[in-house]
Amino acid sequence: MTESTREARLVDLFTTMADTLVDSYDVIELLQTLVDSCVDLFDVAAAGLLLADDRGELDVVASTSEASRLVEVMQVDAAEGPCTECYATGTVVSVEVIGEGDQPWPRYERCALDQGFRSVHAIPLRLRDTTIGALNLLRTSTGPLNARDVRAAQALADVATIGVLHARVLQEAGFVQAQLQEALDTRVVIEQAKGVLAHQHGVSTEEAFQLLRRSARSTGTKLSELARDVVARRVHVPR
Repeated sequence: MTESTREARLVDLFTTMADTLVDSYDVIELLQTLVDSCVDLFDVAAAGLLLADDRGELDVVASTSEASRLVEVMQVDAAEGPCTECYATGTVVSVEVIGEGDQPWPRYERCALDQGFRSVHAIPLRLRDTTIGALNLLRTSTGPLNARDVRAAQALADVATIGVLHARVLQEAGFVQAQLQEALDTRVVIEQAKGVLAHQHGVSTEEAFQLLRRSARSTGTKLSELARDVVARRVHVPR
């Protein structure tokens, strides 16, 4: 990808994400677009995103592969890893060589290495004093993420945070937590829909997710609504 093409795609992406700042939008689609774009545009192999629910507990709401999803789920279950520390502190956590250094994350390190990841860069989803989650950028090579990608990824994370913490919070009591909780609840339904489609078409869960997203876009249906219809067997998503 040339530098001019990359910059043009970044501009398009910022425009797309800014368009979510309207009365109604799909939080899951917004966050999935964020992680997918990070892999497309930056020097990373995979990405995942954790959000906090109304009790402050993290859960996985977006990932780019089953490998990255497994690593994120392990972080949540073990309550350890760069994303959990990033969320707890509200600061960037960068590990240039997973498995080296003094990070107290033995379970995370084993899982990440088993999935082929060698370095990680975690970015908080934060607005002022409010941190709602963390974006995890995973690499199959060691070393730091280059400064240009770091700046762009942070800017995208900031836009996504603003999308979730929409200005309506100033007018509607409980809007933020309701949006976050809806996103977390919806992700469960999407995972169920992926399983249904994987079984129906004999494909992997990653391929099933792409079928689901493509169908949602082509029909103008929210991803969450289509997932519920698939689970309830109200619609058929073609391969």
